[in-house]
Amino acid sequence: MLIKEAITWARAVGLEKSDAEILLLHSLGKNTSDKAFLIAHDQDSLSEDQESQFAQLAKRSLLNEPVAYILGRKEFYGLNFKVTPATLIPRPDTETLVDWALESLKKLEDPTKVPTVLDLGTGSGCIAIAIKHHRFDCRVWATDIKEDTLGVAFHNSKELKTEICFLQGSWYEALARLGLEASFDLIVSNPPYIQAQDPHLKALSFEPIEALVAKQDGLGELGVIAAGALKYLRPGGWLLMEHGFQQGRDVQALLASCGLINVQSRSDIAGICRCTGGQRPKVE
Repeated sequence: MLIKEAITWARAVGLEKSDAEILLLHSLGKNTSDKAFLIAHDQDSLSEDQESQFAQLAKRSLLNEPVAYILGRKEFYGLNFKVTPATLIPRPDTETLVDWALESLKKLEDPTKVPTVLDLGTGSGCIAIAIKHHRFDCRVWATDIKEDTLGVAFHNSKELKTEICFLQGSWYEALARLGLEASFDLIVSNPPYIQAQDPHLKALSFEPIEALVAKQDGLGELGVIAAGALKYLRPGGWLLMEHGFQQGRDVQALLASCGLINVQSRSDIAGICRCTGGQRPKVE
C-alpha cells in the first residue's frame, strides 16, 4: 500500500483527513505535524508492519477513541504533553487562560518579587507547565486529587524541564498545614464545569468524567475555588478560571459574591466567553 492509498482508504472507512494523516505519520515514525512529508512521499510504500499498525490505530479512532489518547501525546501552547485516560486532553480553548495568566504576571507591581502561581486541578499539568515555561522566574504549585493524574503531570514537568511543586488533594485541601495562606499572586484553574445532563458528554466518553462534570448546574467546583480565593491570594492577586461558554455571567456573580473585585471575562479565539477572573482587593 502506498502512502496516498493509505490516506484514501482511511478516508473511505470514515476517518477525518487530519486524523488519518496524524495516525499515518505516527505509524511511519515521523513527526505527527509533518504533513508535508505525506505529500512529498505519497508514492512511498508502507511496510507490512507500518500498514498493520496504521490499520489498528484507524480502528481505534473509528471507535471514537481520541487521537491524543491513541498517541499518548497532545500539543498545548507550543509544548508536547503526555496524556493518558487519567487526564483531560489539553485543548486550544484553554490557551486563553494561559495567555491571561502570563499577562497578569507581567503587571505585578514589584518586579523584584518572585511571582507565585497556584494551579488547582492540574490534570496533565499543561497550564502550570506552560506558565512556568514562559515565566521561569515564577514559583509554581499545582494540585490534583488523583495520584495517577499527578504522576502524568510530574512526568510532563520533568520531561519539559520545569520545576513545579505538585501536591495531592482536593482544591485548596492540598495546601492544608503548609502555611501558604495569602501567598499567591495568581491562582488558575480549569475545573469541572459541565452539567451531568449535557448532551456533549457523549463525545467525551473516553475522558475522566470526574474532571468534566460538576454539580449545581456545572457551577459547584467553580464556587468552591472562588470561595477559597481570598484566603490564598496575596492582596492584589488574581483568580482566573476557565468555564463553559454560557457560564460567564454566573461565574462573574460567583466571584463578586466571594469578595473579588475587577471581575471580568475573556473570550477565546472563536469569540466564545471562556474564562472569568477577579482580583483580591489590595486594601480590605
